[in-house]
Amino acid sequence: MTTSPVPSLYGTLTPYVSVRGASEFVDFMVAAFGAVERGRFALPDGRLGHAEVLIGDRVVMAFDAAPEWPDCIALLSLFVEDVDATLVAALNAGAQEVTPLADDAFGNRGGRIRDPFGNIWWLASHVEDVTPDEMAARLAEPAYQQQMATAMETFDAEMRSRRSRHG
Repeated sequence: MTTSPVPSLYGTLTPYVSVRGASEFVDFMVAAFGAVERGRFALPDGRLGHAEVLIGDRVVMAFDAAPEWPDCIALLSLFVEDVDATLVAALNAGAQEVTPLADDAFGNRGGRIRDPFGNIWWLASHVEDVTPDEMAARLAEPAYQQQMATAMETFDAEMRSRRSRHG
């Protein structure tokens, strides 16, 4: 029996989110995405030194940022079975919509939210398999061009609003 260099469930890339209020961030992921908590480890000063949740088949790790550190938002992409229901759950858990849900040229239905900690989540469900030729044809259609423009404009507006809020 040999030990795998990549532990099961982690994959080769695992997000590790530094956030102010990491315990509440874990609670948000549980409420919004049905995450399963795998453990929390506090530091002597009471901050959360490490936490893990399992969302679907992957782990997300988190810890409390030190007060003197700058804010460091995460950009996270999450495929779910039912993006419409997941969006509602995320909004009920305190998220705000950034980009409204829409169908895209790539076979996904998705949108974006900002969680209560400032992180941006791309939420999507893959609803159909689309060939590269069909993607190219769709990207020439005005409806899909508008969907792409809306996705880019709403993300740009979100990021620009952070600059004005934080100097």
